[in-house]
Amino acid sequence: MNPVFAAAMAGSHSTTGIEAGTAFTQPRPADTDKRIPSRPGFSPVRLRTLMKLAVERTGLDLSELTVLTEAATGAYAVTAVLAAMSGAKHVYALAKAGRHGTVADAKQETLELAAPLGVADRIEILEKISPEVLCNVDIITNSGHLRPLTAPLIAHLRNDAVIALMFEAWEFRREDLDIEACARRKIPVVGVNERHPAVDVFSFLGPLAVKQLHDCGLAVLGNRIGLLCDNDFLVPLRTGLASSGASVTTFDSAAAVHLEGWEAFVVALQPAAAPRIGQAEAAHLAACAPAGAVVVQFWGDVDRAALARNGFSLWPTQPVGQGHMGILLSEIGPEPIVRLQTGGLRAAEWVWRGGAVTRDGFAQLVPWQE
Repeated sequence: MNPVFAAAMAGSHSTTGIEAGTAFTQPRPADTDKRIPSRPGFSPVRLRTLMKLAVERTGLDLSELTVLTEAATGAYAVTAVLAAMSGAKHVYALAKAGRHGTVADAKQETLELAAPLGVADRIEILEKISPEVLCNVDIITNSGHLRPLTAPLIAHLRNDAVIALMFEAWEFRREDLDIEACARRKIPVVGVNERHPAVDVFSFLGPLAVKQLHDCGLAVLGNRIGLLCDNDFLVPLRTGLASSGASVTTFDSAAAVHLEGWEAFVVALQPAAAPRIGQAEAAHLAACAPAGAVVVQFWGDVDRAALARNGFSLWPTQPVGQGHMGILLSEIGPEPIVRLQTGGLRAAEWVWRGGAVTRDGFAQLVPWQE
């Protein structure tokens, strides 16, 4: 998920939002790397166990294929290693320095994760991408260090190459890749069905929203929550909040909210050209809620200044990248990241091998032909 979602990672995964915009491509707090690696749930041993289970569940088989993805830190270090352990004959992994890690950090974490699996020799860490690399790959992932996938880059891909979106097709963001260039080359852009039983990332959305509310100081249990959601995140978010004891009422827009004793509004609105909550929407929400209500930005862009002018506290406190999620998927552990990355590769592999795209299958297509 850019939105979507959008994410999640405890490492150096680039933030263009939307871990992941995708909804799941997401911004990261500066202290992420200092905090996550010490958590036992993110240990390399456990990551490898989760990876093996995910490959087994999905049936990911990249044998004889060449993959171009990113080399990252934290939970996103799994991506290149998943490709190699699934039989890819060669994996190119682009590393970039950033506030979450250096090129050396990304290389070390990726190869240390790969070495005990016996696949480190098939992963080549790159600091730049040459045309020679591009014309050799079968699958290229829409990962943070690779974005944006520009028209010149796409022009060097082989005719049978496939782009793995790494989240659901409806979460596609035009700023991530040049969809017109893909249309000209007839290169499929493949989303992953995050609700497929073998992937099931959507089941983590509810616990993720609960975590976000807990972090901002709301117990969830017994609280009145207005859930603003106009997309497929609705059911898992509502279920997760309600199962934790919240009284949840859902609205498909800010304008639909009515007067009530809301403790918080959780915003999960599909990103658009303008913020989904601007001055008019913020004023309406303020008229519907008592003083002290909080606006929690799960996904979807909001006018922070407008909300502040209308007396709201906003969580997270730091601005969220356009189209990105307001919380990292990895805040509740590496499982959703491992599942999402494995599913994204599996969906691309399915299309590359000529599998039919069905409603209940792994793969979805971004409709560049329209």
